[in-house]
Amino acid sequence: MGSKHSKETTSINDASNLNHRIPVESSRIPFVALQEATNNFDDKFLIGMGGFGKVYRGVLCDGTKVALKRGNPKSRQGIEEFRTEIEMLSQLRHPHLVSWMGYCDENNEMILIYEYMENGNLRSHLYGSDLRLPSMSWEQRLEICIGIARGLHYLHTSAVIHRDVKSTNILLDENFVAKITDFGISKTGTGTELDQTQTHISTNVKGTMGYLDPEYFRRQQLTEKSDVYSFGVVLCEVLCARPVVTPSLPRDQVHIAEWALKWQKKGQLEQIIDPNLIGKIRPDSLRKFGETVEKCLAGYDVNRPSMRHVLWNLEYALHLQEPVIQDDSEENSTSCVGESSSQVNAISHVDANFSAAQIENSNFDDHTVKQGQERRISL
Repeated sequence: MGSKHSKETTSINDASNLNHRIPVESSRIPFVALQEATNNFDDKFLIGMGGFGKVYRGVLCDGTKVALKRGNPKSRQGIEEFRTEIEMLSQLRHPHLVSWMGYCDENNEMILIYEYMENGNLRSHLYGSDLRLPSMSWEQRLEICIGIARGLHYLHTSAVIHRDVKSTNILLDENFVAKITDFGISKTGTGTELDQTQTHISTNVKGTMGYLDPEYFRRQQLTEKSDVYSFGVVLCEVLCARPVVTPSLPRDQVHIAEWALKWQKKGQLEQIIDPNLIGKIRPDSLRKFGETVEKCLAGYDVNRPSMRHVLWNLEYALHLQEPVIQDDSEENSTSCVGESSSQVNAISHVDANFSAAQIENSNFDDHTVKQGQERRISL
């Protein structure tokens, strides 16, 4: 897997449409090794599809389990995302970022190799999965959110804005440790810490509709607080276990963020929680979580907290939940919220197979939403 393979490959670095070379020659993996790892990219090894291309599981000759993202070589956007992903992940290391293991660019291939994450993406454990996965506890969900927050805090202090935070870009390892993936459209600041050296990056709008910061959409000025907004949407998914956008619902329920904010402002967030969590969340923990969601989803980025503050609030929400673990289960049923919310939830969980699509709020009208398809926007 070292640089000894580099001399005999045709490198994408030499393509005329790239401005500079990929700086990690020693991480190039020969194509034949990836063919062997996936039985020549057999569909039986296919585990997902994304905007970049197909995702396969595989096993390298040394027994290492890997995930491979194989891009479309004819896509100009794919080449840019391929290069960005390599440049980002060759420099970033954190327990809550998916580990990057190498790449292959032989014969115009664009393949990225990562550690294999046994438990797939976060969304599949919340809704819309055909795998009938067991429901996660509130404590487990909080731990996952805390892990994501730690990863985003690390990115922001490294002058990196992810720009596509969503539940399908959060992967879970065998111990359900959350790790952020997909850095193909991420942006870097010019200084050592973005919030100290520049207020924003002027850029074309990219991201996934439903998670997209409305202020970023309007002004085309990207800040780390755009990630904070997107993370707020993910927090709503974690609490409610429903798609980000469900077009078949009444207008005030279509977009999960608007819907959750309405109930949060009423002080009745327990009315819309995942039915599997009814009677299992302490009121103080839910209150702190709801306050955090509301701050993340503020309409203007100046009113949103930093990821450092979000992380602290989520850790505190977990601390407030901990007495449930220690209490007798009979006592828990009287001290937790949500027992009367099943009727509201029955409405909110219809059409659970809808994936997140386009954002629906006062700034966005007449959107086309496709069933079962998540749309990444690029303007």
